[in-house]
Amino acid sequence: MKNWMPIIFAVTATIPGFMLRVIGVELHPIVMTLITAVAIFSASFILTWACEVMQLDIPQAVAVALVALIAVLPEYAVDMYFTWMAGQDPQGEYVHYAVANMTGANRLLIGIGWSVIILIFAFKFRKKVVLESTHKTELFFLMLATIYAITIPLKGTLNLFDTVVLIGIFIWYITIIIRKPVENEEIEGPAKTIAALPKQKRLIVTWGLFLISAIVIFADAELFSESLVSSGKLLGVNEFLLVQWLAPIASEAPEFIVAVTFALRGSAGLALGSLVSSKLNQWTLLVGMIPLVYSISYSTADHPHDTGFLSTVMPLATMQMHELLLTAAQSAFAIALIAGLVAGRKEAFALLTLFMLQFLSPFYDKMLPAYIPNATPHDTVLITFSVIYIVFTIILIVMHPKRFVSIIKGYKTGL
Repeated sequence: MKNWMPIIFAVTATIPGFMLRVIGVELHPIVMTLITAVAIFSASFILTWACEVMQLDIPQAVAVALVALIAVLPEYAVDMYFTWMAGQDPQGEYVHYAVANMTGANRLLIGIGWSVIILIFAFKFRKKVVLESTHKTELFFLMLATIYAITIPLKGTLNLFDTVVLIGIFIWYITIIIRKPVENEEIEGPAKTIAALPKQKRLIVTWGLFLISAIVIFADAELFSESLVSSGKLLGVNEFLLVQWLAPIASEAPEFIVAVTFALRGSAGLALGSLVSSKLNQWTLLVGMIPLVYSISYSTADHPHDTGFLSTVMPLATMQMHELLLTAAQSAFAIALIAGLVAGRKEAFALLTLFMLQFLSPFYDKMLPAYIPNATPHDTVLITFSVIYIVFTIILIVMHPKRFVSIIKGYKTGL
């Protein structure tokens, strides 16, 4: 029974948030935010355990593809809610929230996730993290998605063509990895407890946990999103920043904690590799779904200038374009840093320092000189750090051209 306590505790922790949706009780926004955040956080853990066990009972090729899709579910639910509401009211704040949540999730994953994994391994084992050569496949497709993502802020809109390209890259990636041999990884923790059950019971428990986590995540996505925005307004905190940084923490923390656990056990290559895959999933599937959901939502609402589903575009304000550019620039720099499949303290501190300087910019952005005409302090910060990331990326490419040739060959590595 002791081994089942984490699972029982996680399932129990989802109940209050789910009951808020069922009963429809209105609580103080801050209380609502905490309850629903705990529910989504717990459901994300349940989802992680179920994904681990699932790979024992279905074909590995199917498991790899399915896990890749499920991995973005918690973050997807919150961001898709913001995107749907943006389609209902294109002039409202939800367009800002949808872009903020997506860019925040992507930048957190690299700035904190990748760097912390590398630093944990470096300080505990005095070694650099070495990725398997098979991860060239993820880096290749991440590079493709990043190159394309840079064009989005240049054209100033998100549309269905972006959906086709980004989801197309994701599908292309999936068709390759399902053909790769998958090594059986040792299951640990609560997942190991489930895996020890007889097959029939294991299947029932696994799919039951999938169902619980999915229901809770989708039931609480709206409550969490709305209460988070309301809490920001009540506390006088910029709700844009809360949506950008706090919301992704609730949905991505379990995956990050699992990666940290692997790093502490000495499997840093596996941990970092999983976060690289997660970044690719978010940068293709998550971003690609935004214009699709926006177009569907927009077409269902009564808009006076509706040009039709296929012609619907999600307009981006100047700040949103700069947020996307910074996210793409950070992605390019991160790929350049680990293109050699080795990462140590220098690489980790480079990722972490640049991220924290940008993250803490609200405390000093008004003190920056106005070198960029007609730009707000926040825009100045975004443009400045985008340029820094791009310059460093170019320097790394010039210094180590063979690494990038090797990454380009990652497509063949996957085959």
